[in-house]
Amino acid sequence: MRLQRLTGLERDKIKAEFDELMKTIAHLNEILNNEGMRYQIIKDELIDMRDKYGDERRSVIEMVGSEMSMEDLIPDDEVVITISHLGYVKRTSLSEYRTQARGGRGSRGVAKRQEDFVEHIFMATNHNYLLLFTEQGRCFWLRVFEIPEGEKATKGRAIQNLINIPVDDKVKAFLNVKSLSDPDYINQMNVIMVTQQGTIKKTTLEAYSRPRLNGINSMNVREGDQLVEARLTNGTCEMVIASRNGKAIRFNESTVRPMGRSATGVRAIRLAEGDEVVGMVSIEDPKVTNVLVVSENGMGKRSEVEDYRITNRGGKGVMAMNVTEKTGKLVAIKDVDDTMDVMIINKSGITIRLSMKDLRVIGRVTQGVRLINIGGKDEIASVAKINYIPGDDDDDVIELDENGNPIIVEQVIELDEDGNPIIIEALTSKLMDEIVDRAMDDAEINPITDEEEEEESEEDETPPAE
Repeated sequence: MRLQRLTGLERDKIKAEFDELMKTIAHLNEILNNEGMRYQIIKDELIDMRDKYGDERRSVIEMVGSEMSMEDLIPDDEVVITISHLGYVKRTSLSEYRTQARGGRGSRGVAKRQEDFVEHIFMATNHNYLLLFTEQGRCFWLRVFEIPEGEKATKGRAIQNLINIPVDDKVKAFLNVKSLSDPDYINQMNVIMVTQQGTIKKTTLEAYSRPRLNGINSMNVREGDQLVEARLTNGTCEMVIASRNGKAIRFNESTVRPMGRSATGVRAIRLAEGDEVVGMVSIEDPKVTNVLVVSENGMGKRSEVEDYRITNRGGKGVMAMNVTEKTGKLVAIKDVDDTMDVMIINKSGITIRLSMKDLRVIGRVTQGVRLINIGGKDEIASVAKINYIPGDDDDDVIELDENGNPIIVEQVIELDEDGNPIIIEALTSKLMDEIVDRAMDDAEINPITDEEEEEESEEDETPPAE
C-alpha cells in the first residue's frame, strides 16, 4: 500500500470521529436546553432500575442491633485442657485420646521438656468459664476458647501469658463453671476449697461472679500451707478428703458454714505428722458414684462410697488404701462411675486412658489392682476423669503400602532402667492377619503347578548313604 493511500485512510478515520463527536455535543446541548427531555431520561433510568432490582428486601434494618462477640462464632465443643508442672496450658479435641485396656503401657500424649511433666488435665466446653485457684489462694478467670488450641503432642503456651499471675505463685486448682450471669445458679452453687494441711472453706459462687483482670483473694492461706483442691457443690453434697498415707474422711458439706472470700476456713481432717492432703471429691449420689484412689506406683481401686462411713468434720478418717512398699503413697482420689474414663499421666509424659466400666468395684481396705505399668524411677504425676465416648476404644488402624509393607501408625513407649522412654514400633495381631491375608491372595493368583511340586519334592529327597 502506498503512503498516499495510507494517509488518506487515516484522514477519513479522523473525520468520522470528529463527526461522531459533534453529534454527541449537539445531543448533550439539546438535553441541557430541554427540561422535558431531562425528566424523561431520569424516569427511564428509574424504571430500568426498578425492573432490575425490584425484588423484596432481604436484609432487616433495626433501630438497635445486638453486638456480635467472639463466643457467637465458636462452637461449644468438648475439649481437654492440659496444664504442665511448669505452667504450660493448651486445649485439645477430646477425639485425639483413645481408650486402652487396663495395665497397658500407654501412648505418647505430651511433648515435654526434660524437667516438665503434665500435672493437671480435665475436660470442659469452649463456652465455659474457668476459675483458676493458685497455691496462695488467689482466683483468676479465663474463657476456655481463649486458651490456645494445640495437638495432643504439643507443649502448649505459658499460663503467665494468659492471666496476670505473680511469679512466685502457681495455679493449683480449677473449676469448670457454665455461667456467671445466671443469678439463681451462682447463688445456689458453692465453692469448697481444701489446703494441704487439712483446712477447708466454703464460699458461694456469687462471690466469684465479677471477673477482674488481676484476680481476687479466694482464701487466706496460712504460711507453710497451700491450696490443694477446689470443688463446685450444690449445698447437699458429701465431701471425701484423702491423705497421702492412705486415710480418707467423709462428711456432709452442711457441716462447713459459708464464709467470706478473705476467711481462712476450718479443720477438715486431723492429719498425722508428715501426712498431707492429696485430693478432695464431692459426692451428689452415693448410690451411683464410686471412689477411685490411685497410688504413685500405678496401683488403684474402685470402691463404694458407703464403704467410707460418715464421720464428723475434723476427724482422722478411715483407711482408703492399704499403703505398702508395693503400692507407694496415695497420689489421687476421684469420684467415678461406669460412664467415665480416667486419664493417668506419668512424670515422663506417658498417658493411658482407662474405661471405668472395665474396672470392677472392690473393698476399701485392699491394695487394689495395677492400672498402669510403671518402669524405672517413673511415677504418676496426674489423674483426671473424662466422659466416656462410645466407639473411641476401637483397635489401631494398620495400613500397608504399595509393596505390602506395614505402615506403623501407633507406637508403644517403654522405659529403660533409668526411667527414660524407649520408642518401640509395635505390630498388632490385626497387622499379622492382614499380612497373612495378603500372602494367601498371592498364592491364589500364582498357584503352584504339579510339575513344580514334583521338582520341589525331588530336591527335598536326600540320596541314600553308600
